[in-house]
Amino acid sequence: MQYPFAVILASRSPRRIGLLQAMGLEASVEPADIDETAKHGESPERLVRRLAATKALTVAAAHPHAVVLGADTVVAMGRRILAKPQDAKEAEQMLALLSGQRHQVYTGLAAYQERLGRGFIRVDVAKVTFRSLTETEISRYVATGEPMDKAGAYAIQGEAGRWVEKFEGNLETVIGLATDSVEVQLKRFLRMIKGAGEHA
Repeated sequence: MQYPFAVILASRSPRRIGLLQAMGLEASVEPADIDETAKHGESPERLVRRLAATKALTVAAAHPHAVVLGADTVVAMGRRILAKPQDAKEAEQMLALLSGQRHQVYTGLAAYQERLGRGFIRVDVAKVTFRSLTETEISRYVATGEPMDKAGAYAIQGEAGRWVEKFEGNLETVIGLATDSVEVQLKRFLRMIKGAGEHA
């Protein structure tokens, strides 16, 4: 579906870009350069909500007529946040922690239009359980380089998908952007803009 407004994705993630393309949405890409460090005591849900909103607001300031999508994804064990690993050693440590355990994946999505001064935020959660992993499996996977730009040091759509023992939720939440949530947000803006036109 096409919309009567430009859509901008405030992310350089090729996974998110691919998901938008798969739903037939024409969106331009303009990454937001922000500090993604979690605040002290910040929960995973609050973190992805804040970062998604900040990304959308940052990019929207220069594109007042576009609807800007900001998104952020983190992996968590309870309240412990596993962001993108800084190096191979940290990636191995994260995967060892996830081995044989159930964890949560939070993806925050914010949609904002500067001209209307309106925005919406949604957080989707999925739960993933890994089977027990050997040190060799972990080191071989890290050596592929795949974990290095992924929250929690893995890509469920990649080799790590074979480790999943149980899954609850929307797979796209784990990949980084639930397209059904994107559609809900954009349709909200569509209704608002149509309503504004009818009352103009």
